[in-house]
Amino acid sequence: MQRRQCLALAGAFALGAARPLPVTAAAMATTAAMAAIEAAAAAFPDFNGVMLCGRGGSVLACRAFGVADGEAGVAMWTDARLEAGSVSKWIAAMVVMTLVDQGKLALDTPILRYLPDYRADSGARITLRHLFSHSSGVPNDIAAARKADPQFRFVSMDQMAAVKRYASGDLQFAPGTAWDYSHSNWLIVKAIVERVSAMPYADCVARFLTGPLDLKDSGTFTGESSAVPRMAIAYARPQAPWERRLSPIPDYMAMAGGYYTSAPDLLRLMDGVLDGDVLSTASRRALMRVVMPAQHYALGGRTRVETIGGTLREAAWEDGSNGGFRLLARRVLADGNTVIVLNNTSFDYEKLGRIGTMLLDAAYR
Repeated sequence: MQRRQCLALAGAFALGAARPLPVTAAAMATTAAMAAIEAAAAAFPDFNGVMLCGRGGSVLACRAFGVADGEAGVAMWTDARLEAGSVSKWIAAMVVMTLVDQGKLALDTPILRYLPDYRADSGARITLRHLFSHSSGVPNDIAAARKADPQFRFVSMDQMAAVKRYASGDLQFAPGTAWDYSHSNWLIVKAIVERVSAMPYADCVARFLTGPLDLKDSGTFTGESSAVPRMAIAYARPQAPWERRLSPIPDYMAMAGGYYTSAPDLLRLMDGVLDGDVLSTASRRALMRVVMPAQHYALGGRTRVETIGGTLREAAWEDGSNGGFRLLARRVLADGNTVIVLNNTSFDYEKLGRIGTMLLDAAYR
């Protein structure tokens, strides 16, 4: 090859190297997610916690704001553990669906088959599907007891003793005919799960969910979550004077509100359950199928069709709170676009929803 040709080729390679590389779709999604989080933080400067945007099982952007422990001056970090509140019920439904896949439980079998010492008249009519969808008619006696006596939250009790005391009242309506958000449902479900699995519920969570998905910052707790290592503390506000706002969860209520997680862990969980192989296809569909349309309520959580990014999309629609903790999780079922927002300073629910909307809409710009 002549010297002139070599120089021409060298110049061409040099010019090619100088050209900017094409922007990939993944890079664009990451940039959009980071910009959306920055915009949400600017719009809500009093937010204290973690915001995450993801797609499938991949984190696009995750930022921590404020403090995890205001009294000790510990800043929030992206893997901090926070309580999941009522999203614990969705976790419980996932555990039960693994037992359905194993053939140990069935959603539409009367619960008396699994819990023969439950009252016979109600137990012959109620099914797990009723309990999961808050359509059982079991009155919310546990909530009334907690409200009447604040010290009640610190009292230990055997699971069946709790069921007989707080989840065995006369049915308020025929199962399947109405909706009432009753925490007492979950006392019954926990008794059934522990009976058929021959394991404590915490062990079921570890064996069926957190273990297989390698979730290092998730699990169940009893009492005050502040005893859990690497756990953020819940407060009444995001600044001093620091006033703790904790609400202890006795073990017999673990399904109703005793789960904790981090934002990255929750993304992995949602991806593993909704798009992975944790559940069979049939169980995954059952988990997300709406049972009570007026409430968008499926099994332990909600599935909603909402305008997201200007288009109607079906999404898992999860919210939880306990004490000063707040959690929001949204996942578009068709494409896996996900937002997760965790807060530990009693953040306003309406504001939390607006943050979720901002972050999820950004995925479709």
